Amino acid sequence: MYSSDPGLIIGFHGCDQEVRDKIVLNQTTLRASKNKWDWLGEGMYFWQNNYERALHYAIDPPGKIKIKTPAVSGAIFNLGNCLDLTDKQGIDLVKTSYETLIKSAQAEDKKFPRNINPKGDPGSKDKIIRNLDCAVINNIHTLIEKNEEPPFESVKAVFFEGKELYEGAGFLDRTHVQICIRNPRDCKMNCVKG
Repeated sequence: MYSSDPGLIIGFHGCDQEVRDKIVLNQTTLRASKNKWDWLGEGMYFWQNNYERALHYAIDPPGKIKIKTPAVSGAIFNLGNCLDLTDKQGIDLVKTSYETLIKSAQAEDKKFPRNINPKGDPGSKDKIIRNLDCAVINNIHTLIEKNEEPPFESVKAVFFEGKELYEGAGFLDRTHVQICIRNPRDCKMNCVKG
């Protein structure tokens, strides 16, 4: 399966200024997010070519995330072996993962995760707390590892989010491409270049 984009990508990560400064000064590295509601599973999140959305995230982070001084960190990376959800094969893999996960949950009589809206925003279509999506994506990585196949080093998806730009529009004001880098140092090609 073709799953590698050889080009370089610019991505932006919304964070606290102190974190950004320590990354720039090589005093720390960006840590992987491991929340059960992360849209694309565990990893480091970037908005592709979208400084403004990264800054918006830092100014108004979801849930219990606290950011004292909003800032943005930029990175240059390639996707390596990418689970690309803009590609039919990636989409089919997500569907298969969901079917496997639901069968397993039913067989074990386990509660199945759901995507939900944040408290105080029950009417939103966005359902930005993506417990189900996170479980499905993480399940793909578990299945790949069990089958001893090469791991996905990144995940890429388009998210249609926000309000219509105008009545009846198919365009939303927060639509973006999100990229999750899973193992920046373990990538064969070292995904993060700078």
